[in-house]
Amino acid sequence: MPVFSRVLAAFVGGFCFATAYAAPPVYTLDALQQMALGSNRALAAARDGVEATAAGIVTARAYPNPEAELLFGQVSGRLPGPVAGNARTLAITQRIDNPWQRDARISAAEAAARGSSADLRSTENRLLADLRIAFYAMLQRQEELQAAREDLELADSIRDKVKVRVDVGEAPRFELIRAEAEWLNAQKAEQSAALRTRQAQVAIRALVAEELPAEFGIAGDWSEPRALPPLESLVERLLQENPELVALNAAADRADQQLRLERARRMPEVAVRAIQDREPELDNNRIGLTVTIPIWDRRAGPVAEATAQLSRSRNSLEHRRFTLSQALESAWRQYDIARNQVTALEGGIVREAESALRVAESAYRFGERGILDLLDARRVFRAVRNDLIVARFDLEAARIEVDRLLASRTLSE
Repeated sequence: MPVFSRVLAAFVGGFCFATAYAAPPVYTLDALQQMALGSNRALAAARDGVEATAAGIVTARAYPNPEAELLFGQVSGRLPGPVAGNARTLAITQRIDNPWQRDARISAAEAAARGSSADLRSTENRLLADLRIAFYAMLQRQEELQAAREDLELADSIRDKVKVRVDVGEAPRFELIRAEAEWLNAQKAEQSAALRTRQAQVAIRALVAEELPAEFGIAGDWSEPRALPPLESLVERLLQENPELVALNAAADRADQQLRLERARRMPEVAVRAIQDREPELDNNRIGLTVTIPIWDRRAGPVAEATAQLSRSRNSLEHRRFTLSQALESAWRQYDIARNQVTALEGGIVREAESALRVAESAYRFGERGILDLLDARRVFRAVRNDLIVARFDLEAARIEVDRLLASRTLSE
């Protein structure tokens, strides 16, 4: 039994150690998007809104219920002759649904359902765009962190080499001071990059859900720079497919149908009424119509309110069309600028800076150049390398903004 206990304790301890030091899970962009679509609360609320407006169509199509009235009483004569006894009155009223009102009411509910569906698509589109921005922001921070760690290792190596040269008298102590200052700056940059990476990780987790573990990694790559379609074709597609514009169009349609409904309510409302009176000596059966005559209330207030709401909806639609077109043009031009920057940096600037750094390292190693020349070459290479990382992120951000405005996950859709 003691042997079994020791084996069990060793197994449990090994399992806990392996769990504690297990590598964090790694997610691709597609995996994160699927998780967000399935667990994001804002998206779930938008889906509930779609169900609510669908139920509103059922309500609009419902017919009015009949009204039944049953009265009991006593019949007694004030003069001799009539027979006294119990009396009963049964009345049934069925309001006739005005066909013009019914059509406008159903059309307004259907427009509300279209707007709710567009809102759902807009919420999903915005969520995925934010998630993709956060994903590439974390990819940017990871590359910056990796570069900062490489800089720190190189600065540490240079400091050690300079210290040896200073100790043997081949270099002045001033070079060691500069090397140590460079190492401190590299260490500070590495710590800042680690913090920004953590912040990007938190931003992704906030968009996905609490189901995402606190520690995780991402696997992805930058997209290849490519030319966008002409701006005119993208603007035409925007005006047709953008979910915000679809929702505003639906809101304008709903306001128009609501105005039709309020105007139709000016018409008299008709109800069929059947009455049966039963007395001790006779039965009295009657049927007729009940008409509500709109004399005092001509629904001036509701009609004016619906008219103003229709004008407001149309103005909001036109304003949003203009602002979204301007936003698309801005994102399109930003993408073109970022694409040119990435192409220029990848095409030669980074390679030239890297070659200059290697030449400076060799010259310093053979004593042909001083440490200042080496540090300047490293600083130039670090600057252009970081410019490339930033330009790649700017390219992705502009592309994602164009995709968001077009309500697509990629430009190929």
